[in-house]
Amino acid sequence: MSFFLIVYMAVVLQRLLELRLASRNARYLRSIGGYEVGADHYKYIVFLHVGFFAALLAEGIWRKGMPAPWWPLSFSLFLFAQTLRYWCILTLGKRWNTRIIILPGAPPITRGPYRYIRHPNYWIVTIELFTLPLTFSAYVTAMFFTICNLWLLLRVRIPAEERAVYKHR
Repeated sequence: MSFFLIVYMAVVLQRLLELRLASRNARYLRSIGGYEVGADHYKYIVFLHVGFFAALLAEGIWRKGMPAPWWPLSFSLFLFAQTLRYWCILTLGKRWNTRIIILPGAPPITRGPYRYIRHPNYWIVTIELFTLPLTFSAYVTAMFFTICNLWLLLRVRIPAEERAVYKHR
């Protein structure tokens, strides 16, 4: 099995396990009074990520799964971003989710990476969406989904979360 397919399957499996964790956390948050905001745009987030993995697989196969000449750099950046994303997940604990779930009365998290920047997980995922395809010379996937993700984050997702989290502060 090629390096490309091993990495691809590992990342897809990882994301599926994260969705399971997010679902469990969502049930917990709802059980203690949490409520979701931005549910109307969540389908676009899902569509973007499913599309990303489909495009990465297609372009990766089209390019014969060959790593790019610079793959050690792009893959190292991808792995570093993964480490930072797990720092976000661990910092948020049961409040980590792929949805925007507000827990009334709970202050925003301001420790871990959230001490330095708001919404670090979103920026880290953007780096992943760029560096993973670059590892395998999937330039179209890297550019298209990075741009789409940035547009969705800046125009929709982050404003929705900012309004929900900081509206009374």
